Amino acid sequence: MSGMALIWAANVKGLKPAAKIVLIQLADFHNKETGQCNPSAQRLADECEMGRATLFRHMTILEECGLVTRHARGDGDGGRGSNQYELHLDITLGPSARPKGGASGPSGVESQNETGGNVSKKRGKSLKGETGVVSNRDRNLTIEPKKEPPSRRREKGEAEKILATYPPDRLRGDAVCLAQIEDAMKEGIRPEDLLEAVQAYATDSAGFTRSKVCFSDNWFQSRRWQAYVEKQAEDREKSAALATDHHARLACWISDRSPMCKHITPTQVTALLASQLVTEAQIQAAGLRT
Repeated sequence: MSGMALIWAANVKGLKPAAKIVLIQLADFHNKETGQCNPSAQRLADECEMGRATLFRHMTILEECGLVTRHARGDGDGGRGSNQYELHLDITLGPSARPKGGASGPSGVESQNETGGNVSKKRGKSLKGETGVVSNRDRNLTIEPKKEPPSRRREKGEAEKILATYPPDRLRGDAVCLAQIEDAMKEGIRPEDLLEAVQAYATDSAGFTRSKVCFSDNWFQSRRWQAYVEKQAEDREKSAALATDHHARLACWISDRSPMCKHITPTQVTALLASQLVTEAQIQAAGLRT
């Protein structure tokens, strides 16, 4: 555990509560002596009390904010091991002069890894300012770096990436599919949500016989992705509500000095302090230590 990393994580403002919890948990795994931070995805998801898919979404937000970079690592036997996470404790100073963990290729090639998706080996943009405050704090929704409106060329690149996720044996009418995907993005549907919708459909239909499959042109034209996108939004809301409710219960135990406080972990105490649901005095009065 690194006290410096935990203080840094607790002082980052503007993140959604669940994303803040992920950042604090990562900081809790940070080794101040070696600079390493390499929990497995499952361990991290368990500690954050959320599913792996939810964890991956929040990890992407942390990367886009420039707070964290994931580096893929091998397991020594030719397979993939747990990721190496680089916490940018010096985000106001630019990229670290001494990278910690996995090596990056000279071209910054993306690699598949166990945290579900492509991990860029290039350092993300640093946050501006000197207070560690995430931009667009008042929005408190999906925290994204400020970007210029995407060009048509870029939209097409995103559309092609989404279409490439569709089961290859059911691809048909690429031009029609790409046009439908671009139209959906112009309506305000986020590319990552469309990508996740296609991935979910591919998983759900993996065992379908040919008579039951839906070819890509029909799937996009009939907007079958919409049900998946709506479910993703519902799942995010439920996850945020559950996390809020759970922390509210823990805060009540602490404020009431309930015997149940013995079940509260140090990591949860840190998260409660970061969310300002309890004070340091209340923690101490309940017999807990940070």
